Amino acid sequence: MPHADLVFTGGPVFTADTVRSRAHAVAVTGGRITAVGHDVDDLIGPGTEVVDLRGRMLVPGFQDAHVHPMWGGLDMLRCDLAALHTAGDYLAEIGRYAANHPDDEWVLGGGWTMAAFPGGTPTAAALDAVVPDRPAFLPNRDGHGAWVNSVALRLAGIDRNTPDPADGRIERDADGHPTGTLHEGAMGLVNRLLPEEPAERLTEALLVGQRYLHSFGITAWQDAIVGAYGDAGDPAVAYLRAAAEGTLTARVVGALWWDRSAGLEQIPALLERRERYRAGRFAATSIKVMQDGVAENFTAAMLEPYCDGHGHPTDNAGISFVPPEILNEAVPLLDAEGFQVHFHAIGDRAVRQCLDAVEHAIARNGRGDNRHHIAHIQVVHPDDVPRFRQLGVAANMQALWATLEPQMVELTLPFLGKTRSAWQYPFGDLLRAGAVLCAGSDWSVTSPDPMAAIHTAVNRNAAPGYEEGAYEPFLPEQAIDLGTALSAYTAGSAWVNHLDATCGTIEVGTYADLAVLDRDPFAGPADQIGATRTLQTFVEGERVYAADDA
Repeated sequence: MPHADLVFTGGPVFTADTVRSRAHAVAVTGGRITAVGHDVDDLIGPGTEVVDLRGRMLVPGFQDAHVHPMWGGLDMLRCDLAALHTAGDYLAEIGRYAANHPDDEWVLGGGWTMAAFPGGTPTAAALDAVVPDRPAFLPNRDGHGAWVNSVALRLAGIDRNTPDPADGRIERDADGHPTGTLHEGAMGLVNRLLPEEPAERLTEALLVGQRYLHSFGITAWQDAIVGAYGDAGDPAVAYLRAAAEGTLTARVVGALWWDRSAGLEQIPALLERRERYRAGRFAATSIKVMQDGVAENFTAAMLEPYCDGHGHPTDNAGISFVPPEILNEAVPLLDAEGFQVHFHAIGDRAVRQCLDAVEHAIARNGRGDNRHHIAHIQVVHPDDVPRFRQLGVAANMQALWATLEPQMVELTLPFLGKTRSAWQYPFGDLLRAGAVLCAGSDWSVTSPDPMAAIHTAVNRNAAPGYEEGAYEPFLPEQAIDLGTALSAYTAGSAWVNHLDATCGTIEVGTYADLAVLDRDPFAGPADQIGATRTLQTFVEGERVYAADDA
């Protein structure tokens, strides 16, 4: 056998194969793994690069099954609030940004958390104090609401007589006047006015996001919205340009946006875009259906109405963005065309509607290999847990959210009530029911750090450095073990991305998409899993990230 180009030795190797076997050495030739074992010294030649793991762990490159890298990169280039936590800090940073960018027509950015404001709703009056002269549009961390100032409201013509859109809500005072927070579809009243970003800027944002994801050992992902959504422009423009220029180093599946204001007539255009949006390591072969909103603004679709915070039912059970009668027709048609459907479902009614739609597809088309998956799965009715296995629907976990923190304690638990609160993020039940688990971050909603999310999946509390107060583990009976969580973030997401034949595990013949961690997380205490860092990241044996202390 010829000498290898690259050899890893001197540390444990988590293969993520069927039995999660361990090895201590890996050889790479021509971008693929050519040996996995305990001694590959005979493959080391004069031209071989040897990476001494020094007891640290080698894992398959992480794959994020639900992420928004271009938008995350754009947030980093704009007024980025993601690292801050209080209303005062947000306003100070927005004021600094506005002062440093006097020529910007709009003040754009985002990343604020709802828990920093009473009721989760910041006001235009507060924003006017730091941006009085220009319109400002700042989406929150989860992208389901936006903070705007009075100039933006005036430009958009939003006043007390403006009706709420069918898929959103304008936050108002007691007299009906808009107060400065726009929920869900109401954001479109303003973001349709935003200046279009040029293709060069979108590509720059994508590459900023890609570098950031590589720094966490992420080598592949599913971009959860590819298409015209929000103000940023179509990420496909950036992916195609980066692929043509040879700067796209990650493997990317794009999920084409299902326009909830349209119906089945959009399917021919989606088919055309699937063919056109394919270049290099990028292919748009999935469809993103956002079935509901989020629980914090009461737009997640629930089987029973929300509580009023004192245990009394209201008349609001959230919003199903796609009517079930359309969803039950659309999903079988998309399935028949070979599309994967990537659902967003937060509430138990939304989860059930997505599962029902897949059941309709199976009844009409038979069982295929499209690997439909439901992301977020925050509230799942116990009756629906076994249906994931029965229908072959993967559970796409955003595990970082499965913890007690101010937003959960103040804006979620009181309004779900005791029974439904106990149905949240049932990863353990889904595992025991035989569901396929994959994992993602939803960055820039929350950190893309896989090890922080894995920490929460195992411990059901926040990783070191991510704590926002001292809380007990959240529903610890829903914890999963470290090996399962690591496999979900590697082999599981690779399976969902239809990349499992070529990556996601460390086996002979697969691409050398790999990450070197700074420790063996199995060897230390469980409460330190989230302190694990990535030191080096490789795609097809090429180093795409190295930490300063690598």
